[in-house]
Order: sequence, then structure tokens, then C-alpha cells
Amino acid sequence: MEKGKLYGIGVGPGDPELLTLKAVRLIRDCAIVAVPHKDKNKCFALRIALGAVPELSDKPLLEVDMPMTKDESVRERAYEAGAALLRAELDAGRDVAFLTLGDPTVYSTYCYLHERIAALGYDTEIVPGVPSFCASAAVLNIPLCENDQELHIIPGTYSPTEALAYPGVKVFMKNNLPETLAAARERNLSVRMVENCGTPDQHVYRSIGEMPENTGYYSIVIVKEDGQ
Repeated sequence: MEKGKLYGIGVGPGDPELLTLKAVRLIRDCAIVAVPHKDKNKCFALRIALGAVPELSDKPLLEVDMPMTKDESVRERAYEAGAALLRAELDAGRDVAFLTLGDPTVYSTYCYLHERIAALGYDTEIVPGVPSFCASAAVLNIPLCENDQELHIIPGTYSPTEALAYPGVKVFMKNNLPETLAAARERNLSVRMVENCGTPDQHVYRSIGEMPENTGYYSIVIVKEDGQ
């Protein structure tokens, strides 16, 4: 029996209209749709996809638990268990569309599964999605970077103080907001933020003074030199 193919599909940051035509087609065509959550009813990526592909509600779903933890042993066990679930579907000849927020290549836990499956010789493909920081710059109605400006994408585990010393534009994902704002004030930097980009709960902040001390997990902070 011919084995199925695994597609890692980026669904973008929140607005269902930002799904690509290819993503919509594959979600419709694949026999199985996998979601990165042990409870499909709490899966943000699934809610986004349903907005673009309503018939997805009638398709078989595979719930893959991807715990948000810093415990490496817990993560590894989850990745191995998730890969086993995917292999069972692929071995049965079913194509699988695995939904993931934003773009699958940018800090996505999906890639840990993708690498395992690909290494075992299965056919795999990554379908790009709109990255949250690009969508956030569009919501702010500003260019993300211009001319010869460098662009730095900073994960939440990195020190904001150290990152702010980099030249060019800094984008902070899932970061420590109070520490970032304090360091940005010291350097007289321009700070903007979009929380829950593309969702009904979206909030836009165009200056440090507007920002609350704590925001949700899905917050993107864009820092530029003063006046940019």
C-alpha cells in the first residue's frame, strides 16, 4: 500500500482570510486533519481554519498533544507520541494536513514532528502561512523594515535587553513585555504592539504609554529606532 503524505500547513496568525489558496485546497483534500492540541475544541489553529474551510467540521480530526512546557523530557515524549499517531495514518495510506499557527518554519513545534517523519522516509511538505509579525506590521500600517535595515526575530526565551542592542528592527515574539518596555525606554526606542492579531480580540498599541504591563501569549512587539 502506498503511504500517505504529511503536510505541515500554516494557517496564519488569526484572520481566516489570510489562509493561502493552497492551504485551503489541501485542508479540503487530505483525508485527515491533525491539530496541535489534545482537545480540538481549544485549538486556536483549528478555529482559524474553520473560518476559511467550514466543511472541516465534518472531517476526521487527529488530536496531537503538544504541551507548552520547558521540560525537555516531557516535550520529547509528546513529540514521539505525536509522530506515532501521524505514522499510523500515513501507513494506512491517508494524507494528513497538520495545522499550525503562523508559518510552520518560524518557531513552530510542528517542525519537531515534521523532522521525525521526514527522517523515517515519509513524503512530507511544508505549506507556508502568513507570519504573525508580517501581519502585525500590516495591521499597524507600517513597513516592517526598509532599505538596508536589519530584521531580528527574537523568541521569548532571549534577553530583551541584549536583543535591543542589535541594529535595525527587532520583533519580539511571546516575550517578557515589562522587561522589553523598560529597556526600550532607556534607549529611546519606538515600540508598537499587536495583541491577538487578526482575531475579534485584537488590540493595537502604537506607543509604550498605551501598553498594559501584561498581555496575552499572542502578542507581537515591533521595536524600531526613535522616529522610524
